[in-house]
Amino acid sequence: MATWCEQDVLFGKKRVYAHCFFGLQDGSALAFFQFANADDQAEFGPPMPPSPFHHIALNIDGETLQALKKRVEAAGLQGTYILEHGYCHSLYVTDPNGLIVEFTLDADIAPQLNAKRKSDAHTELQRWLAGDHSPNNAINNA
Repeated sequence: MATWCEQDVLFGKKRVYAHCFFGLQDGSALAFFQFANADDQAEFGPPMPPSPFHHIALNIDGETLQALKKRVEAAGLQGTYILEHGYCHSLYVTDPNGLIVEFTLDADIAPQLNAKRKSDAHTELQRWLAGDHSPNNAINNA
């Protein structure tokens, strides 16, 4: 929805950078930054250890998911995979910088499942932190 290219004195040094905003359906946005100077990029964008657990998840509809799958296949992106959670179907896409975005399509029963998880969120977290690591996802207990 916008790309701002700027230069500012930040943290004691002139920095030249761009930040690109991607609009979300609710009107909010995700911003991604790139610095012109490789040293600045290294300072503010340290590499994260490779992990599929460092990502953001965005909910999309079925039509968008199908179109996205086609675009990803056509682009030949590596590090892309699909995971069926039971409550949602997820397409994970890794960008050239190693950032992972998960695109999720809720299952038809997601509203009921989400209501249950919302009602017991605190007790489930307490249970987990206390050492009871048994699954609470009866749909997909792999």
